[in-house]
Amino acid sequence: MLTVKRIHQAEYSPISDLITYRALPTRSIDYVDPFLFLNHHGPQVYQTCNNGLPFGPHPHRGMETVTFILDGDIAHKDSSGHDSVITAGGVQWMTAGRGLIHAEVSSDDFKETGGKLEILQLWLNLPARLKMTEPFYKGLQKEDIPSLTLDEGKVTVNLISGFWDGHTSAFASQTGVHLNTIYFKPGGKVTVTIPQDHTVFFYVIKGKINANGVDVESLKLAEFNHEGGDLAMSAQEDSILLFGHAKPLNEPVVSQGPFVMNTQQEIAEAYDDYRRGKFGSWGH
Repeated sequence: MLTVKRIHQAEYSPISDLITYRALPTRSIDYVDPFLFLNHHGPQVYQTCNNGLPFGPHPHRGMETVTFILDGDIAHKDSSGHDSVITAGGVQWMTAGRGLIHAEVSSDDFKETGGKLEILQLWLNLPARLKMTEPFYKGLQKEDIPSLTLDEGKVTVNLISGFWDGHTSAFASQTGVHLNTIYFKPGGKVTVTIPQDHTVFFYVIKGKINANGVDVESLKLAEFNHEGGDLAMSAQEDSILLFGHAKPLNEPVVSQGPFVMNTQQEIAEAYDDYRRGKFGSWGH
């Protein structure tokens, strides 16, 4: 069976008036290869006539972002021509690749009326062979994401990427990353088998989840030893888990600001290409 190596507390790191907990990186852990970064925004309630999310136009290169909208919405726009509003229960997958500029703000409706907001953004590393791949974006609403109901209705597994017992997920990962959001009702149990060469990603969004005998509370990331095997999960209260596993890249990680590359020289090139307009134009 898989064993928990250490449990890491997400660090409170607000951005303007946006409640934010950063689960990766923190003072106790840098990353869980190939999972690089996780910000947990909210939960909070915005009043009417608010400014919404503060993430205006900014560039990325060399990585992917997967954004989970639990409450509220995100209005996405990028220099590749994509423009969408994804609402509660939806997911966005963006491959920055060789580079693009994007903005993630709240819709005009949300800024006018306010409401609940809770959003998580996870960064996935790309291997050197894909760092300069063509950018990609796909946003799906809740109804477009397949799910499985298990344990007599006490567990719901949303299939984000990869496979679960032969079931295909909503997004096709270029690097074989498996991702799920798992919702537990009290008493819910589920067991998954992790390949021996995979890294586990396990972040409790809400509630408390027992992982192979170890309780992991909300706003905590469980780091597992690399040994593969069965992972039995259960919850005695309403709980939500961001769960994933993937084969580690085992490549150098050099990150600076919005860029994640393999060398410092590649970071310098990314900044230079951005200044030269090679990430596309930004028009309104």
